[in-house]
Amino acid sequence: MTDRREGAGLAELFSAHYLGMVRLAGLLGADDPEDIAQEAFARLHARRSLLRDDRAAIAYVRSIICNQTRNRLRHLRLARLRRTDPPLDAASSEHHVLVAERHRELLAALERLPRRQREALVLRYWLELSEQEIADAMGVSPGSVKTHASRGMAALSKALKEDHDA
Repeated sequence: MTDRREGAGLAELFSAHYLGMVRLAGLLGADDPEDIAQEAFARLHARRSLLRDDRAAIAYVRSIICNQTRNRLRHLRLARLRRTDPPLDAASSEHHVLVAERHRELLAALERLPRRQREALVLRYWLELSEQEIADAMGVSPGSVKTHASRGMAALSKALKEDHDA
């Protein structure tokens, strides 16, 4: 019989004070005042037998709300401090797929070029060698490097345009 009386007393206490406790939690700055108030009453229910005086129950609920709100605000403040901002220029997955497809198309067009043109372009644009370094690597004159690179760029542009149009 005592459990029913205590349950009824707790239900009455809840009915009478719940909205006030929600307001209290909200005024203290809780982002979830309903949850804080419900948690406070749940803790009261779990520890009601430890209270020496039933009149202290509402004061106990208030102290739980103050502590819970303070802890929640502290947690949120720390979470905001630790939050890392996303990279500014983070690309989407679709972007990565499109770039990979363009690279595949470029490499396929590059493979179709004559050997000397391909070598001149790879050495210039991928390895960023000077004309003299390219000439030394290919065993040709710097003028030949210019010719091969120019013809290679024209052929590559044409091939990529044809692939894009197709």
